[in-house]
Amino acid sequence: MDYRDAGVDIEAGRGFINQIRSLVKSTHRSEVLGGLGGFSGCFQLPVGYTEPVLVSGTDGVGTKLKL
Repeated sequence: MDYRDAGVDIEAGRGFINQIRSLVKSTHRSEVLGGLGGFSGCFQLPVGYTEPVLVSGTDGVGTKLKL
């Protein structure tokens, strides 16, 4: 089985990302580490912690995350 057989349209996904790219960029703050892409995001937390970073994963069930 491949992605298409499972109902996943990779090209449609890429098209969607291109459509929302400017909207996502408009919400960017200085605490955001990195840009749009991948399946996670990193956000630098406020002063008072030792180099804290909040990491949020957005991939689906069944994926293993390694920190």
